[in-house]
Amino acid sequence: MNKNPKFACFITVRTSSGRLPGKALLPIRGKRVIEHVIDRTKLVTGTNLIVLCTSTDPSDDVLETIATQAGIQCFRGSLKDKLARWLGAIDKYGVDYFVEVDADDVFCDPELMDLAIAQLKQKPCDLLMVPPTLICGASAMSMSAEAIRRLCQVKNTDDTEYYDFFFTNSGIPFNIRNLEVDNPDFHRPDIRLTLDYQEDLDLFKRVFDEFNTDSNNVPMAKIVELFNQKPELI
Repeated sequence: MNKNPKFACFITVRTSSGRLPGKALLPIRGKRVIEHVIDRTKLVTGTNLIVLCTSTDPSDDVLETIATQAGIQCFRGSLKDKLARWLGAIDKYGVDYFVEVDADDVFCDPELMDLAIAQLKQKPCDLLMVPPTLICGASAMSMSAEAIRRLCQVKNTDDTEYYDFFFTNSGIPFNIRNLEVDNPDFHRPDIRLTLDYQEDLDLFKRVFDEFNTDSNNVPMAKIVELFNQKPELI
């Protein structure tokens, strides 16, 4: 590992989505979903490099515009091949490790992203996975640039949407660990906070309304408190 490895947050997003069309551009309290995700990612302190990774498809031109307006970087690559898209961003920005922020995860927690960066600095690995006991959508996978490069060399398809499959089925002995989270409040597999359906969007809007805020800066611990007080939301 480099003495001073370069970390980044990669926000992975396209406008083409099947289950909830155009979900990244849907509004929540005056901002689009992707803008809320960018705002929350900016709260990460372990890196100031945020790259919105999208495709070269014309439908994603709007995402590049949003990234520019938000003052973050944008990389455009393959529409289907996430791994190739990430490798392009890795090479362009000289990244050694990145936290992969899924644009569906509106409340992906900066505290947990910073924890991932700290754990990778202390004990490097190829893939730092989100343990299945954590709140769905609360944290993000983190990866090494070298692992992505090796996968791109051996994969035989450009359909890499479910990229974790390639880590475990490539035949390469990757060093894979789980993110270690001590706070029991985050270990709530009964809570689902990821955007796939209209019901998910309705829940996100309700959370913003409950806190009466237009800013996506409410800590995950506070959101969990809300669910404890109003379990019917779950």
